[in-house]
Amino acid sequence: MRGMNDLLRQANLMQSKLAKLQSEMADKSFEASSGGGMVKVSVTGRQELQSITIDPKALEGGDVEMLQDLILTAVNEGVRVSRATMEREMNALTGGLRLPGII
Repeated sequence: MRGMNDLLRQANLMQSKLAKLQSEMADKSFEASSGGGMVKVSVTGRQELQSITIDPKALEGGDVEMLQDLILTAVNEGVRVSRATMEREMNALTGGLRLPGII
């Protein structure tokens, strides 16, 4: 019975550490850009878009499709960086153990 109590205690400790990490990561910002920095975005650890900055030079040619592609590329890269950072931090905390529903 003592072994089961130790296991439950460790599980609760791990759950607390995971919750703290998720909270800390949610408040971080991750930046990405495309088009040589013509479009810059900031994404939170929750993978929410915080800001988009578009260099006025990106508007000079009037190529709307190119601008749309630059925005999509920057946003997708920001989300990818945010997720990869979260996964790396989680793996460090769990020793690489994959926990369903966490990431």
